[in-house]
Formats: sequence, C-alpha cells, structure tokens
Amino acid sequence: MMKKQKNDNLLTFYKSIHGNVALEYVSEGISAGFPSPADDFKNERINLSEELINDPNTTYYARVNGESMIGAGLDDNDLLVIDKSIPPKDGKIAVCCVDGEFTVKRLKITDECVYLMPANDNYKPIKVTKDKQLVIWGIVTYVIKKV
Repeated sequence: MMKKQKNDNLLTFYKSIHGNVALEYVSEGISAGFPSPADDFKNERINLSEELINDPNTTYYARVNGESMIGAGLDDNDLLVIDKSIPPKDGKIAVCCVDGEFTVKRLKITDECVYLMPANDNYKPIKVTKDKQLVIWGIVTYVIKKV
C-alpha cells in the first residue's frame, strides 16, 4: 500500500564549491579484501573539482531533501553534482522542475509521455502529461555522501 506522498521537492542549490581541493590520493586503489602493505602505495594528489566537474559553467550542486530516491543511493542531505549540458535520456537520474517545484527522479521516457520514477515504494511515480509543465533542469552525475 502506498503512503501519502510527502513533499520532498525541496532542493538547496549551489553554484560552486569554493577553491580547488587537492587531496592525497592512493592511485593503486584501496583493497576491500586482504590488506596490502602501506609502503607499496605512492601518494599522489587528486583535485576533486577536476574529477567531478566536466564543465564549471554547466555544473551545479544541490542537497537532497527527502527519501524518494533512497533505493538509488540518494539519501536525505546527500550532495548531488548536476550537469545541465547532458541530454536527458531514459533511465538517467534528473533534477526536474514540475509545475514550478523541483524534484529529483529517474526518467522513464515512453512514446506517450514521461514518467518521473521514485526509488522508494512509499512514493508514486509522477506521470507528466500535457497539463503539467516539465523542465528537465540537469542530469545527476555524482552523489557525495557522508558516511
């Protein structure tokens, strides 16, 4: 049984993260199996802005507010990296504006219409018909989360 749909359409948007952040980076990877000797690792530096951003002019950040996409790994308060230059395609996770309200959902594009699909059974899909105004604002490229 579906619960009443909660309002999780609120996103907090950011244009940039201030400064370049270059952190220590273990280029060989970190073993999730048996430990490797730490002396074997060469520490390099990685710039997160260069890693996460394809084009600074079309990249934005937004914080998730709500639980409609938890099944896709987007949890409440996660930080999304959104690229407005990526064309929308079926199956992509997109930040959309529906009738003036922002939401983040997976796109399901059919011949008849577009559906905005949640990744939580407590939420209903949004069927976008001619009576609704849809703007696909950008495609989510990364999720940054606190563990």
